[in-house]
This record gives sequence, structure tokens and C-alpha cells, in this order.
Amino acid sequence: METALYLPIKGFLEEAGYSVKGEVVGCDIVALSDGEPPLVVICELKLSFNLELILQAVNRAAFSDEVWLAARMSARGKGRESDRRFRDLCRRLGFGMLGVSDGGVVSIIVSPAAPMPRNNARKRSRLVAEHRRRKGDPTSGGGSREPIMTAYRQQALACAEALQRGHLRPRDLRAVAPNAPQILRGNVYGWFERVDRGVYALTQAGMDALKRWPPSPASDPA
Repeated sequence: METALYLPIKGFLEEAGYSVKGEVVGCDIVALSDGEPPLVVICELKLSFNLELILQAVNRAAFSDEVWLAARMSARGKGRESDRRFRDLCRRLGFGMLGVSDGGVVSIIVSPAAPMPRNNARKRSRLVAEHRRRKGDPTSGGGSREPIMTAYRQQALACAEALQRGHLRPRDLRAVAPNAPQILRGNVYGWFERVDRGVYALTQAGMDALKRWPPSPASDPA
């Protein structure tokens, strides 16, 4: 699966100085540089280089500064990474290509020619905000079939964990979840119920969620 490529690519980008997280707003990998505004790098993963990967990169180019295509290197050297036409197309579009060996070694096949233009400021802003709000890097990039651990879900789980100890008001939860009032009122996952005016309790669905995603200290507070 594409997720097997995630850690090698993550390590490659981290060595280049980026903060890297997987599955952010539909992108396999999002990497941010230090500074404000950050340089936004997106990398899409596939088991092999193909047209679909290029089409994904075209879509991502509208809200990033740099786009990379990453895939496993063909065992016999007959994959698209060996096709000069494919490499030339990536060069013309300004996309980089990264190849991952069976041993997890990452090689640069094509370097991005130039930073991509910023066209979709709204989506770019959403991408950066989700990356920064998410605690740690809980989801590997590459199309995991499990629910994505978004920043919203992380805050909802923090609320659920606190409500295990008894009924609470939204303001009591702000320390663990800044968006607690909206999360409790919206109750997207069905984890909470209002038992009195402005007072909430945990439902059975919320208890089940805590069993599925037991609390654990985040390794990366960003």
C-alpha cells in the first residue's frame, strides 16, 4: 500500500527541514517550513508513477509552493520513472519526482523547477491551519482506510476523556479543547448529550470511541 512509502518520504522531507504530517485535508503528505508564511510542500504517493498521480499534483499545485510525486521504484527498471517523456512532463509542470527503493531509500529523480503559483488562498489557509492544529502525526499518508485523526476528532476525544470523570460545562473543557463549545453543541459523532442547561455528559458511543482511540501523550505538540 501507499502507506508503506510514507515514513521514508517523511524522513526525507524532515531532513530537508520541514514539519511533516500525513493525510491533511485530502493530501497524502503536507510539509511546512519554519517562518511565516510557511513554505507549503505537498507530496502525493502511489505504488507506481502514473497519469493519476500527475492529475493529483495538478490539483494540489493551486494551493502549495512545491509539489512532489513519490512512488516505489520499479524492480526491473521499466517503470515510468525510466520514461524520459514522463520525467519531461513533470519538469514542464514544475513537479518533483521521488523514487523509493525496496529498502526505503529515497532518490530524487526530478527536482521541482520553480515554486508553484499560489492561486487558491482559501484552501491553502485551511491546509496550514489543519496541519498546525493537529497534535502529532497520528495518520500515515497514502490513503489509510481507517478514519483520519483530524484536529477536530482529537479535540472531540479530549472532551470525551474529560467527561469520563463526570458532567461538565463547555467552559470547563477549554483547557483541553479550545473549540469545546462548538464540538459539544455540534455533536458530530454522537459522543455527547446535554443533561441540563449548558451541562454535558458522555454517551455510550463516546465511551466506545475512547476504547477505540485510547488517550496517549502526543509526541509532537504542533
